[in-house]
Amino acid sequence: MLKSFLTVFEPFVLSLLGTVLLATVLPPRGAFVAIFDTAATAGIVLLFFLHGAKLSRQAIWDGMRNWKLHLSVLAVTFGLFPLLGLGLSHLPFVAAPVAAGLLFLTLLPSTVQSSIAFTAVARGNVAAAVCSASFSNLLGIVLTPALVALLMHLGAGSSGGELAAVDKIVIQLLVPFVAGHLLRPLIGGFVARHKPLVTIVDRGSILLVVYTAFGAAVVEGLWHRVSGFDLSVILILCSLLLALVLAATWAIGRIFHWPRADAIVLQFCGSKKSLASGVPMAGVLFPAAQVGVILLPLMLFHQIQLIACAVIARRYAEQDPTLTRNPS
Repeated sequence: MLKSFLTVFEPFVLSLLGTVLLATVLPPRGAFVAIFDTAATAGIVLLFFLHGAKLSRQAIWDGMRNWKLHLSVLAVTFGLFPLLGLGLSHLPFVAAPVAAGLLFLTLLPSTVQSSIAFTAVARGNVAAAVCSASFSNLLGIVLTPALVALLMHLGAGSSGGELAAVDKIVIQLLVPFVAGHLLRPLIGGFVARHKPLVTIVDRGSILLVVYTAFGAAVVEGLWHRVSGFDLSVILILCSLLLALVLAATWAIGRIFHWPRADAIVLQFCGSKKSLASGVPMAGVLFPAAQVGVILLPLMLFHQIQLIACAVIARRYAEQDPTLTRNPS
């Protein structure tokens, strides 16, 4: 299962790298800027509409039963992560654009697909992982922009800027999500039956936003503002960030003596950050010229978390006590 999961992700990882390369060599210019901006906005709206349609209302009600676990995941995702992000972003050797990207990374919700997949590989509580990851993404639509405004001073000094940002969040993120969820009784079956099509739209929207964002950043001198040293700093700090959160979630599970299956959920759902949510949110929350730099830490963290959690999940699976008692 782990091998097949990584195989599914490999083409997408290559597509992301190819998109960044294309934006570096051939960024949109002139009239194409408006065309790609409009297409990216439409992709964001469609993406969150589908996220709303995929969220089961039953999963919401079922998730409330294990509220201690879900609150712990949310506390790590929107509490511990931002605190660590504030600390790392204020290190003296971290350039301002990199610091902003690192902080934004820590304010995002958890992933859904990889959190559930790794929990399943590690023989954890898959049902709880579905609920925790879904709650995180649902609340992230509101909490992430609020934390960005609070900790990154979005629109600081300009009430008009703040109002414009709120309008974009509501129109491009919240309204499509709510509309998709309300229409779930009508379109939920179609979405479930056409998962490959939904995946194409999902990833295609992300790639479109990445191309538009990096293209605008390249035109504004992205690779002159981000040096090789900056990239090395991002890689090291993203690895450190993930290691700290993985250690913290492991310790929390031990301190509260949670069942092994629930402790696994906390570790995998609490340590993830969503590329699928982060890319469109960055496109909504930040000026186009800043989005490319903002997304660099997220894109690197995304790959690091997949590799690290794949290794950890396999190790947990091999250490599962039920396999020792019952090899079959």
